[in-house]
Amino acid sequence: MATARVDAWIWAVRVFKSRTQATAACSAGHVRVNGQRAKPATPVGVGDQVVIRIGGVDRTLEVRGILSKRVGAEVAAAAYVDHTPPPPPRSERPSPVAVREPGAGRPTKRERRQIDRLRGR
Repeated sequence: MATARVDAWIWAVRVFKSRTQATAACSAGHVRVNGQRAKPATPVGVGDQVVIRIGGVDRTLEVRGILSKRVGAEVAAAAYVDHTPPPPPRSERPSPVAVREPGAGRPTKRERRQIDRLRGR
């Protein structure tokens, strides 16, 4: 087999848990093959570069093997090379500022003033 559908391939190498999720990601424009936006039926072959946006992070995979059916984790891992850069260390990530607890309700007048001071107003 020389090529496979991109949605089937990213499902087979375990990037997505279901084929439906893989197809939806392709349809939404979150998958690119060799720099071009990919529809679910776009063929991928050995040597192609597949970029998948998951949770705001781009995963860059190079196709090393063609799979159209879901296989074991070891075989799936051998079918691609992951060129995704590692995430920055936690110390370099920006920390959320002035985050309120979910369900805390409306801020009081005192809390609003503190939030305004924190935001520089």
